[in-house]
Amino acid sequence: MSSELPVHRYGDIEALSQDLSAQIAAGLAAAIRARGLASLVVSGGRSPVRLFEILRTQTIDWSRVCIALADERWVPTDDGASNERLVREHLLKDQAKSARFSGLKNGAPTPDLGAVSAWETFARVPRPFDAMVLGMGDDGHTASLFPGSPNLPRALNPSAVAGCVGMWSPTPPQARLSLNLPALLDSRRVVLLISGEAKWRTYLAACAPGPIEEMPVRSVLRQTRTPVDVMWSPAEAT
Repeated sequence: MSSELPVHRYGDIEALSQDLSAQIAAGLAAAIRARGLASLVVSGGRSPVRLFEILRTQTIDWSRVCIALADERWVPTDDGASNERLVREHLLKDQAKSARFSGLKNGAPTPDLGAVSAWETFARVPRPFDAMVLGMGDDGHTASLFPGSPNLPRALNPSAVAGCVGMWSPTPPQARLSLNLPALLDSRRVVLLISGEAKWRTYLAACAPGPIEEMPVRSVLRQTRTPVDVMWSPAEAT
């Protein structure tokens, strides 16, 4: 059975980012009005950079917005591969400079040893998360839930307690930390942001029958707990 969801198609990444930015800002503002605080969880990579640059100009009460990461490379936070550095350079500026940011990287020598402390930082982030923005790799991973990673079965267990899990990427930097599936889905809305024809082919493959462990993004696409919006532009983010 296909798990293909309705896809919001855009002419280019600019149009996608403009629309999604407005949607996220409206959702965060509504959450602040309703509950006093709002939460946004994001991933790294090239695809969300333009989204971050537009989102940071939105006029909302950013001092009441908690921003966190869905996953992180286990590198220093000033390393070029760091998701925290990406968020600080492209999102936590302009209007959004007053947002409350919680990073995942800590002083533990490995992600496995740092997982518990990393998850403890989420005590300051309202849940369910108001918005979760995920990407997808050409291998079908999302967040840092990589096919073949030793901890993948534990990370994908839908009955597990929400938390962080040490993961292993097939490409450097290989040591990663990721929210597990129950944590990712503890959201009011999940957005899967993809761009380019290669990612479209990967998405179609993920929608086809097959093991979740083979393409972990299937764990998000096939579940019914949390609404998922797939947003795609044929023009690849640069």
